[in-house]
Amino acid sequence: MKKLLILGAGGHGRVVADVARAVGHWNIIKFIDAKFPELDQSGEWDVVGNDEDLIELVDENTDLAVAIGNNKTRQMLIEKLLDHGYSLPYIVHPTAVISKGAIISQGTVIMPLAVVNYGAKIGLGCIVNTHVCVEHDCIIEDGVHLSPGCRLAGEVKVGSCSWIGIGASIIHQIEVASSVVVGAGAVVIQNVKENTTVAGVPARIKKSS
Repeated sequence: MKKLLILGAGGHGRVVADVARAVGHWNIIKFIDAKFPELDQSGEWDVVGNDEDLIELVDENTDLAVAIGNNKTRQMLIEKLLDHGYSLPYIVHPTAVISKGAIISQGTVIMPLAVVNYGAKIGLGCIVNTHVCVEHDCIIEDGVHLSPGCRLAGEVKVGSCSWIGIGASIIHQIEVASSVVVGAGAVVIQNVKENTTVAGVPARIKKSS
């Protein structure tokens, strides 16, 4: 019996569980959450422990998924789990279209109807959300969240732990640095520096540190 334990039993966690169920690879899907035992159910799935219970809950037939929305927290936890030898496969919904020439790294979840085209590289622990399009030769570094409906043209690079908002578009060959926030519906037509928030059409700097 193949088991998947999902760390984080919130709304995003339930979506990850639903995607994993659609994949059909895991016979058992359960949650681990810091709110256990007060929280013992999330949607239709059981919450069976917290982080301290991880060692006793995991065996050789158990995979892990991290369903935490905060990019940096998710990335730190994934790296820690991989360092300790846990199995964190990528999870891809059956309706997503992934080129055989694309590379998807561990811990990444790809939601329904997403498209990842030839030559694209998706890093560790990314969220490629519903109806996202990642065009050819894009590089998406570790811990990135591509929100529903965003569009990345060819050869775009998105740095680690950046968040591309719902419905945003990035034109070809643009570089978005690490820890950037791109606002909902923004159109990015020039490179974006690290630790910057941009929004609007065209996207302009709203916050920089």
